[in-house]
Amino acid sequence: MAASFHPSDDLIVSASLDQTVRVWDTTGLRKKQTGEASPYGALDSTQSPGPMGLVTGKGNTPALNMQAELFGTNDVVVKYVLEGHDRGVNWASFHPTLPLLVSAADDRQVKLWRMSETKAWEVDTLRGHSNNVSCVLFHPRHELIVSNSEDRSIRVWDMSKRVGVQTFRRESDRFWIMACHRDQNLIAAGHDGGMIVFKLERERPAASVSESTGRLYFVKGRELYVHDYGRGGEHPIANLRRTVGGGAGSQTDGIGNGPRYLNYNQFNPSEGNILVTSEVDGGSYELLTFALGHNASSSSVSDGKRGSCTGPAVFIGRNRFVVLDKSRQLVVRNLQNEVTKKVASPVPTVDGLLDGGSSGRVLLRAEDKLILFEHQSRRTLGEIHAPKARSAHWTADGQTLAIVCKYGVVIANRSLEQLASLSETVRVKSGAWDLENSVFVYTTMNHVKYCLPNGDSGIIRTIDHPLYVSRVEKNTLYALNREAKCVTFKIDLTEALFKLALEAKQYKKVMEMVRNSRLCGQAIIAYLTQKGWPEVALHFVRDPKTRFKLALACGDLEAAMDSAFQLKDDSGECWRDIGAEALRQGNHQVVEMSYQKTKDFDRLSFLYMLTGNSENLKKMLKIATMRKDTMGRYNTALFLGDAAERVRVLEETGNHNLAFVCAKIHSLDEEAGRIASVIVAAGGTVEGLVEAATAGGGSRIGCLLQPPTPIVRANNWPTISLPKHSMENMENVVVHDISPSSGEDAPEKWGEDEFDESQAAKGSSGVVPTPDDDLDLSDVDAWDEDDLEFGDEVPDDYGIKNFNDGAMPDIDNSGCAMPKAGQTASAVWVSNSSHAADHAAAGSMETAMQLLHRQVAIAHYVPLKSYMVGAFLGAQVSIPFTGGSCSLPLFRNDASGFPGKESLPLKGLKMRLLELSLKESFRAFQGGKFTDAMNGFMEIIQKIPLTVTDGRNEGMEVKEMLEICREYITALRIKIAIGETEDPVRSTELSAYFTHCNLQPSHLLLALRSAMVTSFKHKNFIVAASFARRLLELPDVNSARNAQLRVKATKVLQKSEQMARNENELNYDAGAPFVVDCASLVPLYPSDAIVKCSYCGSTYGKEWKGSVCLTCQLSKVGEQTLGLVTGK
Repeated sequence: MAASFHPSDDLIVSASLDQTVRVWDTTGLRKKQTGEASPYGALDSTQSPGPMGLVTGKGNTPALNMQAELFGTNDVVVKYVLEGHDRGVNWASFHPTLPLLVSAADDRQVKLWRMSETKAWEVDTLRGHSNNVSCVLFHPRHELIVSNSEDRSIRVWDMSKRVGVQTFRRESDRFWIMACHRDQNLIAAGHDGGMIVFKLERERPAASVSESTGRLYFVKGRELYVHDYGRGGEHPIANLRRTVGGGAGSQTDGIGNGPRYLNYNQFNPSEGNILVTSEVDGGSYELLTFALGHNASSSSVSDGKRGSCTGPAVFIGRNRFVVLDKSRQLVVRNLQNEVTKKVASPVPTVDGLLDGGSSGRVLLRAEDKLILFEHQSRRTLGEIHAPKARSAHWTADGQTLAIVCKYGVVIANRSLEQLASLSETVRVKSGAWDLENSVFVYTTMNHVKYCLPNGDSGIIRTIDHPLYVSRVEKNTLYALNREAKCVTFKIDLTEALFKLALEAKQYKKVMEMVRNSRLCGQAIIAYLTQKGWPEVALHFVRDPKTRFKLALACGDLEAAMDSAFQLKDDSGECWRDIGAEALRQGNHQVVEMSYQKTKDFDRLSFLYMLTGNSENLKKMLKIATMRKDTMGRYNTALFLGDAAERVRVLEETGNHNLAFVCAKIHSLDEEAGRIASVIVAAGGTVEGLVEAATAGGGSRIGCLLQPPTPIVRANNWPTISLPKHSMENMENVVVHDISPSSGEDAPEKWGEDEFDESQAAKGSSGVVPTPDDDLDLSDVDAWDEDDLEFGDEVPDDYGIKNFNDGAMPDIDNSGCAMPKAGQTASAVWVSNSSHAADHAAAGSMETAMQLLHRQVAIAHYVPLKSYMVGAFLGAQVSIPFTGGSCSLPLFRNDASGFPGKESLPLKGLKMRLLELSLKESFRAFQGGKFTDAMNGFMEIIQKIPLTVTDGRNEGMEVKEMLEICREYITALRIKIAIGETEDPVRSTELSAYFTHCNLQPSHLLLALRSAMVTSFKHKNFIVAASFARRLLELPDVNSARNAQLRVKATKVLQKSEQMARNENELNYDAGAPFVVDCASLVPLYPSDAIVKCSYCGSTYGKEWKGSVCLTCQLSKVGEQTLGLVTGK
């Protein structure tokens, strides 16, 4: 059935259905393979190979025949035949180091055998399985035997006591096979449905650090050891009891009875106190006291004082510690183990205690949260969500707390307010604060990581085996491994310290680390960019592509252009990005260069027109002519005001009619006559062309189209002021410490976007011409430096007189004065109203969102986008006049006359529309169309913030409508949850909560009927009776159409009063007032801490403070605000 090799000797053990276990000697086979003579090769047929071998006789013995049949040779012989099982043997295996065998058979027994050089015999029989034993093994690390069976159990046996110590069972799967890991404390067992992998004991060593003395105390085996960080040695100081609880039925060594928690008294500087806690016998502790000093030994340790507890015991003062008893009370004891005080815990679900960080304080672990409790005043100082918290670690000053959870780390301050939370996909093993910096170093299965109070984290290094961190100091990590051996190695915290320096704005330290540390990498670059520090990353990145992206992110055009020149981007994508950024900043010289690099001639011509560069515009016209770009020629001629060129373009493209009209309007008589002859020759006519082109213009005549006068004519436009960073002076701070080597580039300058003077000298655009450029603008003079003028005459150098002087004799430009600009209607609306809808109507979406945030704490604006845009479009309604003249805008307060500066925009959303939507939603609710009803109520609740009301009464109606929608949305969410759950208890609870929503009487009747039927069906007769009573008290139930329901409710009430019991324990008290938690859909009673949505008023538990409301999906929960504004 099974066979296995001996770990070190030339032996094989086999198990067979012939009820025997055989041990085979393979020495001869090994020597035959290596060329040595077999010890049994020269045996005579009358000789026996050994006293415990098979019986031999003369001639060809049956034993040798069987060996030859099995192995094909006589080099393998049976050394022992072990008989003792009553049925077939399923498994046999060797002990890894001792001369022992173990076997398992169908007789439901496990037998232990011992071997010597001459014989083998049975030691003992282990009984306990109730069916065939399938497999049995020796544990590789402990003196244990592990067996599994078809009775669906795995049993662990003490090898020395030969008794069972643990049993693991499965409900429906039989176990067949097992295997132990060679190095780790893991066992795999195969069963009918698959395989499980488990360990027999917890491998985390119990340890605690004394920060004042620099020592680590830990448990190894049954001894308490001390490790001195300064000296480096370790030695035992005390022997622990065999089981801390001391029960008579204690388990064997190595299976969960070892100490689990160790707590050192940090408050007592005169002597050492340690609490050792175990989970044996339901939980117990032992208090050890010893003298401090380097010569402390086991002779100085006083006899431990013991007691029972639940979870770890912790010190809360120099001579006091606290334990949690079985009744969940906090029991304060002195160092003589005498009870000094008993305090009731603030919550009944406390299951453990953790260090509170200062004298008199303790952390209470209750379900998925930690509570900071002060036992003297019996006050709760704070709470924090920390699921499956394992340990608490305070900084040396006691101001910051790191909570190690099963799958994460939570950082909080002294008041237990969360600073950061980090989740992991694997278990977090341990952690410790760096003694010199605010860096929390923790370990997982394969990594050493760090976490900062601001939430930043990273990986420090990988590890081969799990380690349990005890101390971090000066880039040195001290830890214990699973064998309770002290491990020390160096770690690099540069990345964490760099992030800390950035957070603390220690700019000199940041620049020193940038220059002297190896901090390059995509992760650190992404971090700096995400945190808004791209200029820092720019200092130590050399890759041109990455430097280009960072330079654009921080607005450094000079660095971006340097990188673009290095990249030699043929597609021109880099230069397009540079042009967009330069245009944003207002640097038209760089924009011009980017357009030239990308050969974007249309934009380049438009740029020259805006900047008033007529010379370059003329050159662009020549370039368009050479490129045969008809549209480019025409547009450039428009920009130049060159009517003759436009006529030529139209004529060359065959648009003779348009060319004739253009020449005629601009008084180009010679060209007009020539084109007219061409039209007539082609069979056309020019009669009426000009009149048709100018029809509808009245007395107005065509005039010459000229480009506008540029506002600024200078070397460059005034650029926008980029946000100045405090780090701009970093180089000045550390420049005396840094001297670049001859082989390195000099450090770049930060935040400068002026061009090199040598570039500016080469042309007005600052462009260095390249051989592949199509442009030849190198002879262009410097940009005109005319300032913006508001004089009576147009400057002569603008060049209007160059175009056909005298062509427009009727135009008089004298006496023209710019009127004083007035206030736009949208600006008036913004100043006249504090309602977000009026600001949205004016197009000021930013101020509208600010008002919504201040008034009702709205944080999610996506649902409001369409309504805000609708308010803007609705306010643009106007009455047009005939003849193409301007139109008359409409206002909401213009009924009695033009409101002037008191004008307000038209209302996009009105109360009447909301009332119609509410009626439709009621109909959908009544008809069971819950999805349509939910959408209808949600639409109303999201329209209300942008609805302007008339008068106080209408404003009150809107607020009442908001409350109605809130109640119905909560009711619908409960109704949907009822349909999704299959748990009868939860279904009954939700049905009960459904009846406590403020619904219309007809809808409440439906809710009560549903809750009554659900409760009665699940045999919760007490609550069913309460629903039946409430149903019979409703006026609508007495109507004729509800007669059957009235009869049904009466019968339910009678039956429920007879049964008078609830089948299930429900989280519902019909007699206590409560509100429904809109997140978890559970009741919140007056004693519970609640927070409300700032807009719709939905209630939540306090852990939801700062989250977006689930009802309205708009506002933050728990913000104190002014409230909804309904009028202007």
